[in-house]
Formats: sequence, structure tokens, C-alpha cells
Amino acid sequence: MNELLERIDRLTEIGIALSAEKDTGKLLELIMMGAKALTHADGGTLYFVNDGALTFEIISNDSLAIQMGGTSGNEIEFDPLSLYLPDGSENHNMVVSHCVLTGKTINIEDAYHEGDYDFTGARRFDNSTGYKTQSILTFPLRDHEREIIGVLQLINAKNPETEEVRSFNAVDQQLAESLASQAAVALTQRRLLNELQELFEAFIKMMANAIDDKSPYTGGHCRRIPVLTMMLAEAVNKVDDGPMKNFTIDDDDRYELETAAWLHDCGKVVTPEYVMDKSTKLETIYDRIHLIEHRVEILLRDMEIDYLKNCQKQEKQGLTIEEITSAYEEKCDQLKNDLIFIQSFNEGSEYLSDENIARLHTIAKTQWTDMQGRLAYLLNEDELLNISIRKGTLNDREREIINHHIVATINMLESLPFPKHLKKVPEFAGGHHERMDGTGYPKGLKKNEMSVQTRIMAIADIFEALTASDRPYKKGKKLSECLNIMGFMKEDNHIDADLYDIFINEKVYLRYAEEFLDPEQIDTVS
Repeated sequence: MNELLERIDRLTEIGIALSAEKDTGKLLELIMMGAKALTHADGGTLYFVNDGALTFEIISNDSLAIQMGGTSGNEIEFDPLSLYLPDGSENHNMVVSHCVLTGKTINIEDAYHEGDYDFTGARRFDNSTGYKTQSILTFPLRDHEREIIGVLQLINAKNPETEEVRSFNAVDQQLAESLASQAAVALTQRRLLNELQELFEAFIKMMANAIDDKSPYTGGHCRRIPVLTMMLAEAVNKVDDGPMKNFTIDDDDRYELETAAWLHDCGKVVTPEYVMDKSTKLETIYDRIHLIEHRVEILLRDMEIDYLKNCQKQEKQGLTIEEITSAYEEKCDQLKNDLIFIQSFNEGSEYLSDENIARLHTIAKTQWTDMQGRLAYLLNEDELLNISIRKGTLNDREREIINHHIVATINMLESLPFPKHLKKVPEFAGGHHERMDGTGYPKGLKKNEMSVQTRIMAIADIFEALTASDRPYKKGKKLSECLNIMGFMKEDNHIDADLYDIFINEKVYLRYAEEFLDPEQIDTVS
């Protein structure tokens, strides 16, 4: 009775351990070790039901010191056992397949004197190892819906005192079946949790890929940011001196930060493509520079017509046309130069001075005659507004639309019921445009109001943007140029100086560059 009570207590302890274990490999080992301990079995094999067959998941034998599968690191190379014969009929020849197909526990006293099943494999194993398979207890594992998900087969129960092999008794069978019930629930729970996690991870990556695919100019951005973010996070985690020496991350922290990195731009799903893809200042659905070129072409044609008419009049009057020709050519040259000037400032990579903006305003007032015979300016009000953008291709209204993506990101992420270990995802993802001096957006946070993870993402986002060669308004910059720009940002207190020092000293930038940048971008960095 005392022994029975001890075994029941052990069963309870195993059940508690099963419900708490998160690692599937360790969970399988707990099931196997627990079943062997409860029944005093020498060995056992755990199978899973997969696509009409039984796959080996864990094999254990104390006498032969065999441990395969689970966390052992020893791969199981045995082929799956089919539940059906070649003709499609059920395979009741093997104990384990019969157990699955009937859902019944099978208790065999001596395999060598059992004629109902095929023990060819067991005997082959015995001959190759010198082992003798005798008593066998095989029972199904059922999930919460009573579906059989696997089979556990125990071999050679032993007398705890004499170590002699004995048969599995009724108590062994009852305890084993009780454990099987708990084990199946634990396995199903772990499988469901794993499937939910896989679904969640696939969803966030699908979201990131969708954002990248939305614009041909930002393709890869959402996929590169998680890599760079984790590179810097691991570098910070390794330092053992300096201001960041107390920063540490565990596996849960890593998962949370990487999730935030994947979702950091999810709000761009609401950003119009015409703003995201605006490659020139005059681009809307198309680049309006071509409209201006056509207007100049019409002006040149009209000027030529006027010139020819004037020449005809002068000839009739017997006068020279040299002065008319000189004036005409001068006006044509001026108009062509004005067009070249406008074209040169449409790309967005240049910087417009006050002097250049003043000249654009003068050129814009040049008049031409449209198809209705009405006089119009060479550049309308909206075209002048856009061509006068000092740097980049976005005007103030479009910049606000772009900046709104981070507000949308925060709103979207804060609306999700993240579990406890992912609660900070909205904070990490929503702060990568903040600056240490409080001049960033959307909340104007300062350094002491931001987590280390948020500051890490800010550096990753800036460096990726500078080096990216798929943006509509610029080419990817060389490493030295990027780090020079970020050096000024450090001095201006826009990015975290301590983290940027680690980014440089640990050569995070170089490891990223070697993996993602074009070779011509990787130059010597002082």
C-alpha cells in the first residue's frame, strides 16, 4: 500500500511537471521517464501518429544505455511504421499499429510466446544487441477530443528489488494509462500553443512582406530591420563595461524585440502608395515633369511661328531680320535653360537654396497658350509647391501623411491583446522615430522616457534607410558616408550615443553590410 501511494504521488508530480513544461523535447522525455518510473520498465518507445503512419519520437533503454530523440541530440533514423498494408487494409500485424487502430491497451507477458503479432523487428533488435524483449505494455495517447495522437510502448517491467524481468501487472497498466491521459493533454496543449505561435509568426511576417510588396521602393525594409535590430541587441547584451553593461536580454526578451521589429512599420498599410512611392517632386500618378516639358515644347513652337511671321513681314518691308533672329534665339535658349533648371531639381537628392527657389518662382510665371487659347502659367500652384521642396520629394502635407504611419502602427498594435511576454511590442515598435532630445515623433519622447530596445530600433531604422539602395529618391550611400551622417546625429543628440558607440566598436554595421549591402557600398571606414 505504501508503494502504491508513493507511485500515485509520483504520478501527481509527473502530471504537474508535464503541465508546466514548455519545451516539446523535454516534455517527451518527461513522459517516457515518468512512464518507466511508474511501471519500473527497462525501456520504451514513444510514437506519434502522422499521415497514416507512426513516427519514432523517443527511444529509451536503461540496460543498453540508449537514449534517442527528445533533447538527447541522438537522431532516430528508423522508418515510420505504416498503419495500413499495401492493399489499403488496416495493419493489425504490429502491436503499436493495432493499438492505434483499435484504441485498446495491449499487455503482453512474453513477446517470444505471443503468436498474434509480428515481433520480427523486436527479435532483430535483440539479436543485434544481445537484449531480450519480454514483457510489453502498449497503450494509446488520446487528446482532449479523444483522438489518438500517439502510442507509448513500455518494455520489460522489473522487480525493483531483484531486477528480474516480470510482466506488467494491473496496477502498472492503470498508472500507465492515467499518465497517458495526462501526457496526451500536455502534448496536445504544447502542439496547439506551438501552432498558434507559428500562426502568429507567419502572420506578422506576412504583414511585413505585404508592406514591402506594397511599394517596390521599400521592398526588404521590413525584413532587414529585424536582422539589424537583433544584431545590435546581441552586441549590447555582450558588453560587460560602460554605460550599457547592465543591459541583458533572455530568450523571451529576444522574441519580444524581434516581434516588434517585424511590426515596426505595420501602420504603412494605411499610407497611400502615391506618397510612399513618390520618386520625384512632381510625381503623382505620373511624373508631371513631362507636362512641363510639353508646355515648353508648345512655347518653343509658338515662338518659332511668331518668329517666322515677323521674318515674313520684315522681308516684305525690305528690312533686316538679324535683330529679330537674335532675340528669338535668345528667348529659346533661355526657355530651354529654364527647363533644364526645373528638371535638375525634380529628383529630390539635391538641396534647394533661397536663390534657386526664387528663380523657380520667376520661371513659373512664364506664360503659354493652352489648347483653348487661354493664357496659363508654365507651372501651376501645386507644381510650384512641389518643385520648390528644399530636400527630398515630399511636401509638408505628404510628410505628415508619411509620419502618420507610426501613429497608425501604435494604434494598431495597442488594439491587439498581446500576451504578457509581448506586452511591450507596441512601445518598442512605436518609438523608432523618437529622438533623444525630444524632437522626434509622434510623442516627442526623450532618452530617459524610452527603453533601450526602442533606442536600438531607432538606430537600426536610420542605418537601414541610409544604406538602402531601393528608395525612390536616392541611391544607397556608402558605409563611410552613412556613419558620418549618424555621427552628426549622435552629436546632435538625435540617437543614443552609448548604443551608437557599441554599434561602431562591435562593428555591427560591418556585419550587416557584408550580408545586405552591395559590394561597392562597403568602403573603408575611419
